[in-house]
Amino acid sequence: MKKNRIIFWAATVILILWEGVMPLGTMLFAPQYVNAGTKPLGYPDYFAYALIICKVLGVIAISYPALPGKVKEWAYAGLTFSLIFAFISHAYVDQNIGFMLMPLVVLGILVISYKYNNKIRNNG
Repeated sequence: MKKNRIIFWAATVILILWEGVMPLGTMLFAPQYVNAGTKPLGYPDYFAYALIICKVLGVIAISYPALPGKVKEWAYAGLTFSLIFAFISHAYVDQNIGFMLMPLVVLGILVISYKYNNKIRNNG
């Protein structure tokens, strides 16, 4: 049981840093770079702000223990869609293998967090 919690929190902390702290930090302290990842893909400027807000809310939802399971499920789903579409966008627009692989790596970490969250919830 303790091992499950350690794995869950290790994966979740990586997600908090990558999907929450870094984008929020960019928005607050370097707003000129907010759309640096979305603009070259053809997305409008406002999309980057919406994406950051959704990512931050998603990692808060998956990391806050008192939230109901259904809310966490939706947060995991939203982050999953975001990462899958990031991969698809890079695959079609710039075909940069590094930009294509990064969302898949983060998606793998998200899957680990999800699986171990379920193990923790099911085992009490």
